[in-house]
Amino acid sequence: MSFEITPVSVFGNPNVGVYIFTNDDFTLVPPGLTEQTLRKIEQTLKTRIIEAKISDSVLLGIFVGGNNHGIVLPRIIKDYELVKLKNEVDLPIKVIESKATAMGNVILANDHYAVVSPEMERWAKEISKVLGVKVESRAIAGIPTVGSVAVINDKGGVVHPDASDEELDDLEKKFQVPLDIGTVNYGVPYVKTGLVANNKGAIVGDLTTGPEMARIERALSGSLA
Repeated sequence: MSFEITPVSVFGNPNVGVYIFTNDDFTLVPPGLTEQTLRKIEQTLKTRIIEAKISDSVLLGIFVGGNNHGIVLPRIIKDYELVKLKNEVDLPIKVIESKATAMGNVILANDHYAVVSPEMERWAKEISKVLGVKVESRAIAGIPTVGSVAVINDKGGVVHPDASDEELDDLEKKFQVPLDIGTVNYGVPYVKTGLVANNKGAIVGDLTTGPEMARIERALSGSLA
């Protein structure tokens, strides 16, 4: 299956990664996207689309962490939002009662491994159980919000350009995929803000340049291997 990459905007904003969460089965999107945008997302990521909110917020990419084994949600999710997700998602769902609520920014996971922010260390066992992978607490490129600085699927990954070669080597061994550094939206190093990917495709913010897209596609499609 070919790996597709498509530039889009969400509500006219290129920071697609703050609004959307995906795995290989479903993509969580905020209500109100245009039919054209929804079609692009669905065709590129090849999943079903689920409209959702977290604490009445459309910032799903910030609040949701997870992989193909499970998803992690913040304590601020409202009861009816949680019920809706449990009805639509056939995966383990765990609400983490931490002070940190931006699960998408403090968790970086694929189906082999996960890294969490040092502030989430006490929750590592719970996160490990729901995601079905070993979890390590650390920073990446000196940045504790590890979910914001990289996007990794089961074929490869793109990491903040300040990550050292030693860090990349270590992360490659643990996530079991080849990694590359990269940026989105014309030089933004916080890769997650402008990139949403599963194992079938990726959407990027519409300010992402051709060379950036080529590098992202090569990394996430497994072409680095």
